[in-house]
Amino acid sequence: MPEIRALFWDVGGVLLTNAWDHEERNFAIEQFHLDKDEVESRHKLCVQPFEEGRMSLDEYLQQTVFSQPRTFSPEEFKQYMFSLSKPKPDVLEIARCLRDRYLMATINNESRELNQYRIATFQLTEYFQIFVSSCFVGLRKPDERIYRLVLDLTQRKAEECCFVDDRPVNVDAATKVGMRAILLQNAGQLKADFEKNGVDISVRR
Repeated sequence: MPEIRALFWDVGGVLLTNAWDHEERNFAIEQFHLDKDEVESRHKLCVQPFEEGRMSLDEYLQQTVFSQPRTFSPEEFKQYMFSLSKPKPDVLEIARCLRDRYLMATINNESRELNQYRIATFQLTEYFQIFVSSCFVGLRKPDERIYRLVLDLTQRKAEECCFVDDRPVNVDAATKVGMRAILLQNAGQLKADFEKNGVDISVRR
């Protein structure tokens, strides 16, 4: 089995909480007393261009939340959206241990403003050399093209790469292009699966 030389990571649900998934939208809907059916139907129309970087956060909110007058401002709503992002310290610690031994990149679906906020706030540039975010490259998982793109950008063979994600459909797509892939359940399971794939997770001083 070829040696692993690169590790590719999802962000939301793996390293951090999700940025703007159904759970986060539900929190905001409750916080701001919005009509859930209306917000969700409008979100479905906007999510692809939003996550592919073709729609700004302001444009997205205008379409989904501020299509009618509100008692709160777009800035208040945006700050609440940002506040929902939290770190997953146990998995970030694993990434910290691996960052000097492997080429590290993200492959994640995220809108530009939220993605940039999360990279800066949680100092993800200390862990990763390359960010293959949907908003930067105009492709979203599980489209196989985004996985092939990260192989081109890193100049690694698929069999030398291991991808971590919390959604089976994204893990399946990675294996279809020849990567090894791990479906994250918890930090202990991630360490065990890394070891099975020959990834060195020993702590070094």
